[in-house]
Amino acid sequence: MAIVVPLSGGRGGRKRPSLDPLLHLIEQDLGAVNRVILERMTSRVELIPQLAGHLIASGGKRLRPMLTLAAARLCGYQGARHVLLAACVEFIHTATLLHDDVVDESDLRRGSATANVVWGNKASVLVGDFLFSRAFQLMVEDGSLEVLRILSGASAVIAEGEVMQLVTSNDLATSEDAYLEVISAKTAALFAAACRVGAVVAERPRVEADALESYGRNLGIAFQLVDDALDYSARQATLGKTVGDDFREGKITLPVLLAYRRGDSEERAFWRRTLEDVDQSEADLATAQRLLERHNAVRDTVERARHYGAMATDALALFGDGELKRAMLDAIEFSIERAY
Repeated sequence: MAIVVPLSGGRGGRKRPSLDPLLHLIEQDLGAVNRVILERMTSRVELIPQLAGHLIASGGKRLRPMLTLAAARLCGYQGARHVLLAACVEFIHTATLLHDDVVDESDLRRGSATANVVWGNKASVLVGDFLFSRAFQLMVEDGSLEVLRILSGASAVIAEGEVMQLVTSNDLATSEDAYLEVISAKTAALFAAACRVGAVVAERPRVEADALESYGRNLGIAFQLVDDALDYSARQATLGKTVGDDFREGKITLPVLLAYRRGDSEERAFWRRTLEDVDQSEADLATAQRLLERHNAVRDTVERARHYGAMATDALALFGDGELKRAMLDAIEFSIERAY
């Protein structure tokens, strides 16, 4: 049985941060996004809406499209373009999840069977391709070459990030810089693009678009760092995810890199056997968790996330105070504090 890896350093008696304030402020816009998603998911091929709907309805927070909506409103935008573009962002994200689950051979996502388990790998890959195509149709429908440049560029970077992660899997010689490059591409690029298009549709100065892109990028890095820390924590189970997926797949994440470098020769031999050779027994996850705890690897990964969260906070300093800005700052705290 896996042991519990505590994540010390929580907020004590303070109120737990939440996405609820942001949800409340963009509730109507997000409802419109959900309607666009349902409408554009339709196809005369029944399997497409069935499979895509299985993932989209499985309880995701819609954080990326929420950021597009919030960024546009923060910039004073009063039109409707941000709704279609937020749906576009969600389609890109969902497509990458479908492809990721096939590559990672995942069985569960948010506590439910993955689409590749229910319908098979071929269907999952092809429906992911369909969603990417729908996303590009929405970009073209918007009509802005700048929006097309931002979102198509992010899609390409995400794909590069997934390939980089494939290359670094099972390789304990991976540097921290290489790891950060992977998560910057596979996760943070879409966060950054989602925020930047909000400023673009509002026709705000480049300095504001750059600031929102920085907010999104740093938030995305912090978000992924916490995800990677949570993979070794019992807290993961309370979030509807399986503990130890990254370990079983041989993924080289920051908690592992820290524990490996800080460990002795016997501990390093353990990591090489379990992650490079993927020679694992049932007891190995518990051993991995003990080593991570011994070397404060999970705690220090969350501290790294705080560093990027602080940069995301600084990026919003350009904008005036108000409910929406405070809610976007709360989103940073939520992304980090869900570790506790």
